[in-house]
Order: sequence, then structure tokens, then C-alpha cells
Amino acid sequence: MASERTFFMIKPDVANDRKAVEEIKRMVVDAGFKIIAEKATTMKKEVAEKHYAVHKGKPFYDDLIEYITSGPVVMFVLEKENGIADLRKLVGATDPRKAEPNTIRNIFGSDVGHNAVHASDGPETAEFEIKLHFPKISPKVE
Repeated sequence: MASERTFFMIKPDVANDRKAVEEIKRMVVDAGFKIIAEKATTMKKEVAEKHYAVHKGKPFYDDLIEYITSGPVVMFVLEKENGIADLRKLVGATDPRKAEPNTIRNIFGSDVGHNAVHASDGPETAEFEIKLHFPKISPKVE
């Protein structure tokens, strides 16, 4: 299988904790991911609405936008063979209480609404999210 790039974000509930951010980065690197790009920022509402447009109209959408723009986030472009699926496995289930032990959400998430991190769920999503947040970085392995 070829190497692929994916998007990864540490959400506001965890991004304020430097020690947690460093631990999550260590977990990602230890799992074999190469960090292609990284930035800390506070997501603007317009960007958050584009990022989560797939959820527009769902009951949790407004709360999600408010939450994701409430503080700093740390965003990454990661690369690894089978990167998207491997990152999703490392991240764990959306609900931290249902996530496998030793996954990022199991360790750092508190509930389904505050689950610590976001990871692209497929190649098209990864490409969209990388282009949205890192427009100068190629979403494809060069």
C-alpha cells in the first residue's frame, strides 16, 4: 500500500494543555506517522463552517461550531502508509467511553462532544481538510 497524507487536529479542550499536546504528538510519531506540517491557531467561524459543512442541519452542528472556535486547536498534516485508517484506529471511537483502551480519545476525551481530536475519515475528506487548512501543502504524497 502507498503512503498517504491525512489531516489531524487536537481540539480546544486538549489544545490548551501543552503536556497533553506533546503526549498526543508522541503517540502519533511512535505509531509511525511523519509530521509534514503543524500549526496552532484559533479556527474562525467561517472556516469551521466549511470544515464541518457535512454536519450542517444536524442537531449538534451549532454547538460543534461554537466549541471548535472556542479556543486554540493544533492542526497537522500527517503521512504514513495506510495513514488514514491507521490514524482512525489510533484515535479511537468518536465516543471516548466506547474507544479502545490506549487510544487518543480513550485517554484524552471526556465525552462524544469533547472527544479531544479530529481525524479525516477518508481520502476525499483528507484532501479537502488539508487544502482548507494548509493550502500550500499538497494533500498527495509528492
